[in-house]
Amino acid sequence: MNVHFEERPGLHGYRIGIASLDAEKSLNALTLPMIEALDAKLRAWADDPTIACVLLRGNGPKAFCAGGDVVQLVHQCREHPGEIPPLARRFFADEYRLDQRIHTYPKPLICWAHGHVLGGGMGLMQGAGVRIVTPSSRLAMPEINIGLYPDVGGSWFLARLPGKLGLFLGLTASGINARDALDLNLADRFLRDDQQDLLIEGLVQMNWQEQAPAQLTSLLRALEQEARADLPQAQWLPRRERIDTLLDSADLPSAWRALTALHNDSDLPLARAAKTLAEGCPLTAHLVWEQIRRAKHLSLGEVFRMEYAMSLNCCRHPEFPEGVRARLIDKDQAPRWHWADVASIPAAVIAAHFEPVWDGPHPLADL
Repeated sequence: MNVHFEERPGLHGYRIGIASLDAEKSLNALTLPMIEALDAKLRAWADDPTIACVLLRGNGPKAFCAGGDVVQLVHQCREHPGEIPPLARRFFADEYRLDQRIHTYPKPLICWAHGHVLGGGMGLMQGAGVRIVTPSSRLAMPEINIGLYPDVGGSWFLARLPGKLGLFLGLTASGINARDALDLNLADRFLRDDQQDLLIEGLVQMNWQEQAPAQLTSLLRALEQEARADLPQAQWLPRRERIDTLLDSADLPSAWRALTALHNDSDLPLARAAKTLAEGCPLTAHLVWEQIRRAKHLSLGEVFRMEYAMSLNCCRHPEFPEGVRARLIDKDQAPRWHWADVASIPAAVIAAHFEPVWDGPHPLADL
């Protein structure tokens, strides 16, 4: 099992639950067994009155979690072209249920989001009550590269970023450093990478019977004060005005043209973003545009239900399998998109990604 669980004894019989993703070679990419084990343990800890607090972390220096294990999923998609493989129905349902559990967790849940925090890793992180980033943190939603779309609640948190920044990050897979994450309310605290043991020691020594929220805040503030000197410079909030202007478009093709025109821009982060979008999946760009438009007024449960339909439909269309083949399986970095021209993708194809592909009630109707 690539998830390890432990319980550290604290004061007055309380314990600290620690869940560690442990698939270092894959940058802690989430498999279905990992998702199921984590969900079961979080449910058990929520019901255990002696568990005062939960820490969710990833082992290894490079990543908290680099996303979901999409390679296995795409192998099944390629074996069943035009259909939805059984693994997809189960994987996405279980993953979104886990993300919803984290968003609604009844106890303090701290996520230590160091290194790469991509895709499914963002899904785990964004629901946590205390989201900690470090100097090594590199957050992103990179699905434009593989023909998927920013799922795991991406519709929810991208739609709630200032101005057009959520749309920009979804379209360009641009990396978010620790300062950006704090600026955009994608993180709550900044600590150094070497302070995790100090955090755990502080949690163990807390008196959870008396004013626990105030004690936890004091602990985090004290550690953060020591780390402030290592905070990187902001990348995206200072560029918001220009990004808002670029994406002030009536439709996705116009926004695509405005962004990709920056491939030789003197502002290097924007030039990199333009290059990524130009090489990305045009259908994904349409899905990003539409999911953010729809999500602005949806509840979290409604977002996960919308994304479940989108994810299953991506599995039966050609772009997702082709993107994963090019980027992660064959690694030729040359995806041959079925719909290569962003301006000529039929509206019916885009709309079809939001349609149910099951009989009866929604499989996530209880969220």
